[in-house]
Amino acid sequence: MTGRARLEAALPECRHWDGSARRYCRAVRDVHRYVIGHRCPLHTPAAMAGRLEPQPGPGLPAAAWTTLSPLSASRVADERAIASGKRRSHQHAYHAAQSAVATRKDTT
Repeated sequence: MTGRARLEAALPECRHWDGSARRYCRAVRDVHRYVIGHRCPLHTPAAMAGRLEPQPGPGLPAAAWTTLSPLSASRVADERAIASGKRRSHQHAYHAAQSAVATRKDTT
């Protein structure tokens, strides 16, 4: 990495091209990275489109990653059906499901 590249990475500046002035904006205060490059608050994509900046939202709910998905619940029911013989399956899947259900009964 060259010295100029390290300096640009350490001190990002607005890279908006002002055609009438024939120069880059080069503002360094409150610059954020966007898909189109680093932009100051005057030249963000929303500002250029005449819209307000999106406000940060609340994020993901606290239990977003702890709740069971319907797929995992159906997988448990499927293992029980295979183990009981109610659902046809390959021999290795049948034995694996029987052992999975047997270990669950032992832990409860």
